[in-house]
Amino acid sequence: MSEQLPRAFGAPVLTAQYRCVPEDFFVEELAGFDPSGEGEHLLLTVEKRGMNTTFAAKRIAAWAGIPEMGVGYAGLKDRHAVTRQRFSVHLPRKVAPDLAGLVSDDLKVIEASWHSRKLPRGALAGNRFELVLRDVVGDRTAIEARLGDIAAHGLPNWFGEQRFGRDGGNVAAALAMFAGRRVRRDQRSLLLSAARSELFNRVLAARLADGSWNRGLEGEVWMLAGSRSVFGPEPWSGTLAQRLADFDIHPTGPLWGQGASRAEAAARDCEEAALQADDAQALKAGLEQEGLRQERRALRLRPEGLAWEWPDSSVLRLSFALPPGSYATAVLHELGDVAQGHVA
Repeated sequence: MSEQLPRAFGAPVLTAQYRCVPEDFFVEELAGFDPSGEGEHLLLTVEKRGMNTTFAAKRIAAWAGIPEMGVGYAGLKDRHAVTRQRFSVHLPRKVAPDLAGLVSDDLKVIEASWHSRKLPRGALAGNRFELVLRDVVGDRTAIEARLGDIAAHGLPNWFGEQRFGRDGGNVAAALAMFAGRRVRRDQRSLLLSAARSELFNRVLAARLADGSWNRGLEGEVWMLAGSRSVFGPEPWSGTLAQRLADFDIHPTGPLWGQGASRAEAAARDCEEAALQADDAQALKAGLEQEGLRQERRALRLRPEGLAWEWPDSSVLRLSFALPPGSYATAVLHELGDVAQGHVA
């Protein structure tokens, strides 16, 4: 997470390393549905070590003897981790090769079931994380107090550094693309996502600065927790206040595209002020030209089941679940300066 981003609860309380070995970063997809038990798509739940999603999809396609487009997955998972996720494999004859031919030291099959449709992107309920921080330096009381603040109040729902590429270069590449530079088709979607994410993070930083990231403003657009459904603006009421306190709803920021922002009054004024810079205007214009439509994203994130333990005086193990599209690095950023270690 970029150190340029502010923190909701004050100065860092620790320094540490993570991803020193793949097992230090475990992530498991939480299934969004149960298999139908019949159909021509084999749903595989696999656990892989040191392997990203696209590489695993290629390996599965080769095992099944089908084109890569016949393999579906709900989300992308990092290489430098141990990850458990679903893939769908289109097998029209409803006959699967021997699963033993897919298993290796870095990939194992946890479950296999038949389903009626290809697994679409985003078809998951969230992700569960188990992270190990090493070489932790900081006062344990302060660290646990910060974790308590996060559990009680949530934290800013930043887009993580993964969206922005090495050294954050995807935003500059997006600007160059909007200015006419040709890019590969597979790069285009990555750069569009980076541009949107940059604009959202700037609005979220402004909302952090004025203290409204977790309380809303006049003219706010609200998102229902656990969904992408939005409503508002509507007049402030005791009912809204209670739903906000209960984490049933969250204030939102823009995922830029064509059309006017749905926010009004103070909420829209804040968005416009945060995106006045020339490069932000260029990013907005480029996204509009590409035909993306205005969407919203929650400004606030609350990890579910946040728990921690100290296996050693300098080792901190965290576990929690996040909704789809949220980043574990947002949690680490709120704790302090956490650098990626050497991954074996």
